[in-house]
Amino acid sequence: MFNFFKKKVITRIAPSPTGVLHFGTARTALFNYLYAKKFGGKFILRIEDTDKERSTKEFEQNILENMEWLGFKHDAFYRQSEREEIYKTYLEKLIKADKAYISKEEGGERTEVIRFRNPNKKITFTDLIRGDITFDTTELGDFVIAKSMSEPLYHLAVVVDDYEMGVTHIIRGEDGISNTPRQILIQEAIGAKKTPQYAHLPLILGKDRSKMSKRHGPTSMTSFREKGYLKGALINYLALLGWNPGDEREIFSVDELVKEFSIERVSKSGAIFDEERLNWYNREYLRKIDNTVFVESVKKYFEKFQVADEKLLAEQIVALKNIIIERINIFDDLTDLVAAGEFDYFFEAPEISDISKIIWKETPVVETIKHLSNVSELIKKTDREKLKNADDVKNLIWNYASENGKGNVLWPLRYSLSGKDKSPDPFVLISLIEKEDCLSRIETTIKKLNGVTI
Repeated sequence: MFNFFKKKVITRIAPSPTGVLHFGTARTALFNYLYAKKFGGKFILRIEDTDKERSTKEFEQNILENMEWLGFKHDAFYRQSEREEIYKTYLEKLIKADKAYISKEEGGERTEVIRFRNPNKKITFTDLIRGDITFDTTELGDFVIAKSMSEPLYHLAVVVDDYEMGVTHIIRGEDGISNTPRQILIQEAIGAKKTPQYAHLPLILGKDRSKMSKRHGPTSMTSFREKGYLKGALINYLALLGWNPGDEREIFSVDELVKEFSIERVSKSGAIFDEERLNWYNREYLRKIDNTVFVESVKKYFEKFQVADEKLLAEQIVALKNIIIERINIFDDLTDLVAAGEFDYFFEAPEISDISKIIWKETPVVETIKHLSNVSELIKKTDREKLKNADDVKNLIWNYASENGKGNVLWPLRYSLSGKDKSPDPFVLISLIEKEDCLSRIETTIKKLNGVTI
């Protein structure tokens, strides 16, 4: 197959800045990027902004920022709005050759457009995913290719651009199949000696098998980023939406995807978007996340709810890393957790309003005080560095707890430290909270117990 290419592979992604970068467009960009890189080719980013009424610079900026964030570095960049003279030249040639003509249109106002003179023939092209596809172009009629000499429409502009830029492979969504016969007719009319190879990707569908939309969850790359999905997880999941490596592997780096990607393994059937599956990928990537990236991501949630002293934040967030990752799929899960005070006790002593909750079942108050006092003494005698590992803390306290009843010892200890019915075990808490702070919290509980009768 590879000997087919007589020239460098050139692919392109050509989003229209009439909206933010869609999840499906990002997948198309990924497949084009992987295919170009696999063959040492060229990946083009082209902004198709001929729709002047709907195109905005804000949407273009969103597309560029998300492409950069994903790491899909382009080798060449174009804007169609900067190529109007090129399109005009081709329109003039087509009209001169009687392959297009100016048509006076009747409507609300009498206008003129430029129509392509359809030769009314059958077109067959080979789709790299779907095989041979045939269209009878007669039913298309003489279709409009420009509103005026300075206002080309999509079909003309895209054909001219692909020809001028030497695009060898057009990899796009299956909703582009119906555009192909018009574009092949225009290619022939402008004298393109070789048409690009086409590959039409399956649509991304919701679980109900309808086209993915907002009712199925996030649809824009911005929304996924704002929810705190990791780039690697999104790329990995996108790659496996409609493509498979031919084995059971699920986790791929971008370099591995470049090596393994092939059009032959792209499915014809729709790819089902599964948010739970995406969350699984994100958890896998969270487990490998760099500490710096983790701190930056978590910090904004803690700062939003004014959790912790900023001077201690980075160090304590790293210390909390494993606990946080166990409790979230995406960083936005922290919103509810932090708002509910789930992490407050790591940074400040809890306010225990119901002292009865400290007591384990029917344990007498005096025994609970004794156990807390004895554990406090064990902590006092231990160097802080030896308390930074939860396993070492467990070794320190476990024998005492086993001899005196684990619930009797560990429940009041954990509750004294966290003030929560549900929190990490006391060994983890002690390893993450400063030694003096732990001792102070236990002492506060003892004082409260000494002052009440339960």
